[in-house]
Amino acid sequence: MTDPPGLDLARLREFLEGERPELSAGSLTASVVAGGRSNLTYLVRAGERELVLRRPPLGHVLATAHDMGREFRVISALAGTAVPVPGALLLCPEPDVLGAPFYLMERVPGVVLRSRAQTDRLTGAQRTRLAEAMMDTLAELHLVEPEAVGLGDFGHAEGYLARQVRRWGQQLDRSRSRDLPGIDELRGALAATVPPSGPGRIVHGDYRLDNMLVDPATMRVNAVLDWEMATLGDPRADLGLLLTYWDVLGDSQVADGNPVADGLGAAAGFPTGEQLLARYAARTGTDPSGLDWHVALGCYKLAVICEGIHYRYTLGQTVGAGFDRMGDMVAPLVDAGLRAARAAAGTAVNTAPKTREH
Repeated sequence: MTDPPGLDLARLREFLEGERPELSAGSLTASVVAGGRSNLTYLVRAGERELVLRRPPLGHVLATAHDMGREFRVISALAGTAVPVPGALLLCPEPDVLGAPFYLMERVPGVVLRSRAQTDRLTGAQRTRLAEAMMDTLAELHLVEPEAVGLGDFGHAEGYLARQVRRWGQQLDRSRSRDLPGIDELRGALAATVPPSGPGRIVHGDYRLDNMLVDPATMRVNAVLDWEMATLGDPRADLGLLLTYWDVLGDSQVADGNPVADGLGAAAGFPTGEQLLARYAARTGTDPSGLDWHVALGCYKLAVICEGIHYRYTLGQTVGAGFDRMGDMVAPLVDAGLRAARAAAGTAVNTAPKTREH
């Protein structure tokens, strides 16, 4: 069997035999897992055991954007909390083995729901249960006290939102290869109107339905995946990005078949974004209103991510279905972001939610 791109199975076996020989028992095979639009994900079969390996994309790796150590640390820290995560097995922080750092984790059973073809098969009750489970899980994440799980130094919550605007602007500059109308206007509007920071909590950074493994029988969230952008920051950033996926990309005019998220939102029979926020508010005891600026940031961030994937695709440096269409998503995201930024500028008060004490 041919090795999948970016994964030398002979080198991996040699490494495992030296570090964790019990993980290399039997024949070693691997395949690329669909999704994972930034870092690469592989299903590795070692005899009867199934593992999951994560590594950065092939080439054009942006600084801090594909930190395997951060992913490994956060899922290790959350293992004893109410947030479901895969079991962390082994981190290789050096590039000597596979040409880039990587880590291994347990394979968790469940399905990833990433398309309308999948979600259309769910009943209305299943969609509601799934949306509620998604929001309850996000609430549990934001209720975790970082210091209690050893993540008190995982990031700097103060100034997080302003740093996000700068960071994604820098990422855009490193991936810019074509004219992108409106994106610099959106960047400037965000930078000029950064709201006060909310309380520092663990933020996922890319929280969405298809970054979860779901039990198809119960709609329970078995595991939250793809923690590459996790840090300490303002939990409203997770909410704003989730609404970007749910309300912006879930809009019927852009949702059908788009390569980012085409099975979400009210147009696909799920509860509305407003209902999601109400569920979150009830669970956390916070007021998550006034999120226009955070939705604008979510649109900008996702536009930059899509443009980076488009850039790597044009260079032949990434693998996966739908990558040829990721560049088409930048313009609608920028347009939606500008609308949200204008709405935020017209809001008299931007208040940070008060987090319930424990």
